[in-house]
Amino acid sequence: MSEPHDNKAAKSAILGKIRRSLSSGSDKADANRTKARQDVLERLAAKPLGIVPKRAQVGHYEKVAMFMDYAEKVSSSTARIASYDELPGAICDYLRTHNLPQAIVMGSDPRLAAINWKSQPQLERTLGPSDGTDLVGVNHAMGGVAETGTAILASGPDNPTTINFLPENHIIVVHADDIYGDYESVHDHLRGPDGVAHMPRALNMITGPSRSGDIEQKIMLGAHGPRAVHVIVVG
Repeated sequence: MSEPHDNKAAKSAILGKIRRSLSSGSDKADANRTKARQDVLERLAAKPLGIVPKRAQVGHYEKVAMFMDYAEKVSSSTARIASYDELPGAICDYLRTHNLPQAIVMGSDPRLAAINWKSQPQLERTLGPSDGTDLVGVNHAMGGVAETGTAILASGPDNPTTINFLPENHIIVVHADDIYGDYESVHDHLRGPDGVAHMPRALNMITGPSRSGDIEQKIMLGAHGPRAVHVIVVG
């Protein structure tokens, strides 16, 4: 059955109106998209800062003290050593204090690899990612955030992400020179000399042990990761 003439005319009128609308707006839409793209590129190039809290805008000594203080407030334990030479002894002291075996798993971070671990011959070290059976893992943080006591860890063979989450006890090593007042400063540190961010595959921000309050609003440590976090500040 052929379509009535009136219906064809009405359909043609509707489609024609749509075509004219699309045609007349296409130039304006293209201009809007071009401007929006330019606005985004200009903002990325300018790298504007947001509002940065003032509490961590203090001297370097105060930043390190604030970092350790806030780390302890979120149930981490902390220690301060003068140099990397003291690290094996500091780790062994922590293990003895908590009745843990003298055994750790760690990555191939060059700062840790350069240490004379023979000063503690009883300490067994396994290099590589954790398989979930290790009790204690050691990683070197790329930095710390003073305003929250947070350690920033970049993933990679040097510091495998599995060590951040699988062992029940996580020892985080961070150099005092790498402690920043705020997160914005850490983000700036991730940018290379060319001003472009060079992100690792994963950037883990660890603020104390894993915890959950899902069951009866009672905080349980070790819910989704380490039950204990020990932060050792070097320098």
